[in-house]
Amino acid sequence: MNTANIKQDYRERIVPILMTEFGYTSIMQVPKLEKIVLNQGLGIAVADKKIIEVAINEMTAITGQKAVATVSKKDISNFKLRRKMPIGVRVTLRGDRMYEFLERLIKVALPRVRDFKGIDNKLDGRGNYTLGIQEQIIFPEINIDNINRLLGMNITFVTTAQTDEEGFSLLKEFGLPFKKN
Repeated sequence: MNTANIKQDYRERIVPILMTEFGYTSIMQVPKLEKIVLNQGLGIAVADKKIIEVAINEMTAITGQKAVATVSKKDISNFKLRRKMPIGVRVTLRGDRMYEFLERLIKVALPRVRDFKGIDNKLDGRGNYTLGIQEQIIFPEINIDNINRLLGMNITFVTTAQTDEEGFSLLKEFGLPFKKN
């Protein structure tokens, strides 16, 4: 897939829009997308170790980049959890892979969500946005026949924006389908 179009769109269309909207004096002040982090918390992996391997393979297929297992930091006896036990999967995308994933998310995956009415427009206070997805099957890379458990994930868009307004405008211009207020 060609990432040049979404990168070029950022340089040629989005930067001038944001410069006039927020009154920046330099192109370097314009917020940009720094990275996209995909995260799956798999507490159920305490009972079944294969879940982590399946999740790593799925996340790698979705992003095109090798996923890594995240491990617990401490023992919690109530949850039968030991220190350094794998309990999740994570991928951090930057550069061309990030733009490629963003384009596939907006144009292919999100339209496949059932009863989709847009995504919430709540940012974290520093211009970053986290999107929760209930099912990994919205991504075309996942073969539904091989799925034995539906797993959700969080997708965090990390921007260089200083405020929520700047971050929201940037993500909206990239084409994220936010709900109308």
